[in-house]
Amino acid sequence: MNGKDVMRVACFGAGYFAQFHYDAWRRIDRAEIVAAVDADRSRAQATGHPAFASLDEALGGEAPDLLDVITPPPTHFETIRTALDRGVKAIICQKPFCSSLDEARQAVEMAEAAGAQLVVHENYRFQPWYRAIRKEIENGRVGELLQITFRLRPGDGQGPEAYLDRQPYFQTMEKFLIHETAIHWIDTFRFLAGEPESVYADLRQLNPAIAGEDAGYFIFGYANGMRALFDGNRLLDHAAENHRLTMGEALIEGTAGTLSLFGDGSVTFRAFGNRNSEAVLEARDYQGFAGDCVHALQTHVVNGILDGTEIENLAAAYQRNLALEKAVYRSNEAGARVSV
Repeated sequence: MNGKDVMRVACFGAGYFAQFHYDAWRRIDRAEIVAAVDADRSRAQATGHPAFASLDEALGGEAPDLLDVITPPPTHFETIRTALDRGVKAIICQKPFCSSLDEARQAVEMAEAAGAQLVVHENYRFQPWYRAIRKEIENGRVGELLQITFRLRPGDGQGPEAYLDRQPYFQTMEKFLIHETAIHWIDTFRFLAGEPESVYADLRQLNPAIAGEDAGYFIFGYANGMRALFDGNRLLDHAAENHRLTMGEALIEGTAGTLSLFGDGSVTFRAFGNRNSEAVLEARDYQGFAGDCVHALQTHVVNGILDGTEIENLAAAYQRNLALEKAVYRSNEAGARVSV
């Protein structure tokens, strides 16, 4: 990027999840944090980086190459507009991306008009187990892929105090399970299996302390007859020491065998007709969040910008995830399968 070897990064937001962003940036040799911005200046100061309470002040004073937006969806559109007006040419924006598909489309149009790269921080496809699973699928290990099943079971959604200790705004989101959480697997299913042609959804709210849905199913249908099932329930758990590492368990099934993802991050393969499984990816301790996927995504973007390599999750392509999310809610309201 303009002959630079190191990107100057400003981070907007210093809440709970921002800690994983800051940690990842510190471990990327080709990036330097030049500003931490938060309306609560003390939170920005706590990061140990130059602190600002105003995004305008930070962008004007530090002239970053990249802005990392780590704030809730209602702030995204205006933040992107402000950054583009200030001449920022690379933006990573956390998911859920913007407050609506229309907002997302406008943000993409603004970025394209400004000649800027806009990337959505959709990090689950960068988790090592999904990278390993995709490699096995591409190598033909499972044969013809027929079924993907993911069971979301973080066990953090029970009672009146649910989510308050970590991300309290979860309680007030009118669209929660799909918009905030299952969007990860909308993207992951696309990463592993490509584009669906239909969706059926059945959603429900179990905890009266929150505004949105916290349990439900959706099924993606594919032209070749394959199905991808998301089975989510935030009130239930799975067998894992850290329920947030994988957030649940998965099966990837094909004519030649089955890949299984477990709550410790390990992946095994069992050949069709066999009883025994072999390791594909061993469980291990990871630095950072959920397999260090935040670090993997941010490194991927920095290398893409500086080296000119292809970047995943560009916002223009990510709009498809938002269209699929919208279709999930539409299916649930109609009580019927809908085309996408």
